[in-house]
Amino acid sequence: MIDNLRQKYIYLDYAATTPVRPEVLELMMPYFKDQFGNASSLHSLGIDAKKALERARTEIGESIGAQPEEIVFTSGGTEADNLAIQGIGFANLSRGNHIITSVIEHVAILNTCRFMGKMGFKVTHIPVDCYGRVNPDEVKKRITSKTILISIMHANNEIGTLQPIQEISTIAREKEIVFHTDAIQTWGKIPFDVNSLGADALSISGHKIYGPKGVGILYIRKGAKIRPILWGGGHERGVRSGTENVAGIVGMAKAIKLVKDEMPIEMKRQTDMRDRLVNGIFEKMEGVSLNGHPTERLPGHVHLSFSNLDAQKLVLALDAKGIGASMGSACSSLHPYPSHVLREIGLSDELALGSIRVTTGHYTTPDDIEYVLEVLPSVIEDCRKSGIDRERRDEVLRKKILEIQEEKGGCESIKQMAWSYIFKKTSGRIFKRGR
Repeated sequence: MIDNLRQKYIYLDYAATTPVRPEVLELMMPYFKDQFGNASSLHSLGIDAKKALERARTEIGESIGAQPEEIVFTSGGTEADNLAIQGIGFANLSRGNHIITSVIEHVAILNTCRFMGKMGFKVTHIPVDCYGRVNPDEVKKRITSKTILISIMHANNEIGTLQPIQEISTIAREKEIVFHTDAIQTWGKIPFDVNSLGADALSISGHKIYGPKGVGILYIRKGAKIRPILWGGGHERGVRSGTENVAGIVGMAKAIKLVKDEMPIEMKRQTDMRDRLVNGIFEKMEGVSLNGHPTERLPGHVHLSFSNLDAQKLVLALDAKGIGASMGSACSSLHPYPSHVLREIGLSDELALGSIRVTTGHYTTPDDIEYVLEVLPSVIEDCRKSGIDRERRDEVLRKKILEIQEEKGGCESIKQMAWSYIFKKTSGRIFKRGR
């Protein structure tokens, strides 16, 4: 399958997910067959599973500079983020009820914070600059005597911008506030450890590093208060109940070992391909802009906006040419409205809806990049000639209105304002705001 992936299709959506590497799959297979024991069982099969589990826990802990007992296995990044926000928030409620995060976090953080708001917590969302960077001084200004948790992602999953995590964690530590970071996009791509980051809690996921889907981790620093959000048999030292996915955990440990060993070479290779792609596009095309920070960004991560273009058409046209790119976060790809990340960095709706993400990975080659640069100009030209899909545009606007009504309670005045908005937007030029 992986050979076919390389030979028949140029996959450039590694930020969404990665193929399981053969070495990883090989190590996992026995735990689906002969070594299938439950790690909580007392018989020999259970003991063997427990040993494999704890060995993987140690190896994964070492990859981020953590102790084995600070690693909590979860079903993936979303659960890890939920456990961090809810678990730390509720456990520290006696100290306060204020949470600080950014406006461009993954929806796993934003929607959990929204839930916490309904539970009586106060949530502050820190704005970002046009590159998607959080200003640490803004974080410091928003801290109150009730602040118990700050959660800022290490790198943005859509535009690839890296955040000044060390500066923000230092502020949190000085105020004795728990600091969490979503490091799902950086684990295995750039070097870091929890101590240099200053993280008290950190979320990571297996399927972004050529490991299996359905397994992730929450690192929680020893001594930090956290309570479970799932109730059951008290697995993972009582923090996360549920039978551990031994095969997935073993595979994830193998995957991180592989990518860590290859990181010095891969970082340069991914950066070179990223820069070649960006430079080539700007040489060949007009009406295109790069989103995210020009230097403080992930090695193989490119996010571009094209004027007068429907990104959905572009993604499908590229797919027809054997190239797999995306419109942004895979978790939000089914939603037709503009990405919250792109809106927050100041893009107009038109540019936001004309944006694609291209992310390289282990199986990407320089020849793949040259092929993309060869076919992209004509694909862009064809998409621009076909124009922007009016039906899709109007659906985007309707979605916006529904969001407004839901947030404001659906009162009649809001409905009138909403339909007035639609009328204005559909009576002439739809997208008037500049970047």
